Amino acid sequence: MTPRGFATSPSRTVLGQRALEVPTILLTNRHTLSDGEDFTEGYRSLHLGKVVGEPTAGWIIYTSGVQLVDGSALRLPYDRIVANDGTLMEMHPRPVDLPVDKPIGESYLGRDSQLEAAVSELLKQLGNRRQ
Repeated sequence: MTPRGFATSPSRTVLGQRALEVPTILLTNRHTLSDGEDFTEGYRSLHLGKVVGEPTAGWIIYTSGVQLVDGSALRLPYDRIVANDGTLMEMHPRPVDLPVDKPIGESYLGRDSQLEAAVSELLKQLGNRRQ
């Protein structure tokens, strides 16, 4: 993260993200944005586990709010966010390891294809760990 007028700092440290010592899976979709994208980048960079679902939205940008004289508000970008490899994250969705689409209307059937795939993959990893 590079706040305007300040030095660059590792986002994972600034945001307090920490690694677990057991297998994990991260579930994302096209509605994952902002901090969710930063979290996904950190998760991948730290090799904490597979990312399942859909790529994130690519909408990561930190903004500040300013109230105008007429009472309306204006949001101004103030942080540039880059991936671990130095590439700009804005407009660049975070990828997934196991792509799973969620069909329209699926929630009315009481199913979640992405969650089912994530649980299945995690159970495989846990099974391999016990051997």
